[in-house]
Amino acid sequence: MVFFDSHCHLDPIRYGADLNPVLERARAVGVTGMAVIGTRAVDSEAAAMLAAREPGLVAAAGIHPNDVAEAEPDEWDRIVALVESGRVAAVGETGLDWYRTTAPPDTQRDYFDRHIRLASRVGLPLVIHTRESTRDCLTMLREAAARGPLAAILHSFTGTADEAAEAVELGCHLGFAGMVTFRSAADLRSVATTVPLDRLLVETDSPFLSPEPLRGKRNEPANVVHTAACLALARGEALPVFAAATTANARRVYRSDR
Repeated sequence: MVFFDSHCHLDPIRYGADLNPVLERARAVGVTGMAVIGTRAVDSEAAAMLAAREPGLVAAAGIHPNDVAEAEPDEWDRIVALVESGRVAAVGETGLDWYRTTAPPDTQRDYFDRHIRLASRVGLPLVIHTRESTRDCLTMLREAAARGPLAAILHSFTGTADEAAEAVELGCHLGFAGMVTFRSAADLRSVATTVPLDRLLVETDSPFLSPEPLRGKRNEPANVVHTAACLALARGEALPVFAAATTANARRVYRSDR
């Protein structure tokens, strides 16, 4: 079986000397693809460098909504330059976060709109953060879809079944992370069963959101196998079938054949 971790923060800034063993452990359990997601210019650039030298890795460039108020004067220009260079497979992580108050809502909306328009202009998918903001993110995506074709991933999805259906109708893929494995997450697992298999992705959000049975430990891409197994069981699908489908979905959306 092969798996694709569709969202991880795997750059050397976070993992340092542990990075090579982390990659080796992932590949040992069949995680042959990984999307390394940027949250600032510096880690987006590091992600692009990592993806260029490691088989099976792709990168995304963006400024996380929690960080937009602290962006350096040249930081957005660096993101644009990196995206236009052709070295990344997606734009993001972007979106809205109404859980934390580190960035004003208007600033978050401004940067989300910038990312949306950049992705549309260069024809790349968006990687979207929707913490307690799924409805508002979908509203902005619907406005964007009215202007032209839209490709997006709602990462670490925690919305309702209705919101999931609307996202699918807009052309989005939905990524499910380790929290879907928690004993308290029966409602989220139920939502995941409603998503068409060809729109599902699995992810770790490493180094965050470790799945059961590894809660409390630093997460890494190898652990996406636990999330995939949990979702396959909840959906009544054989794990090899589920793994193959979600891997194909990730490769398609990130246009990765490595």
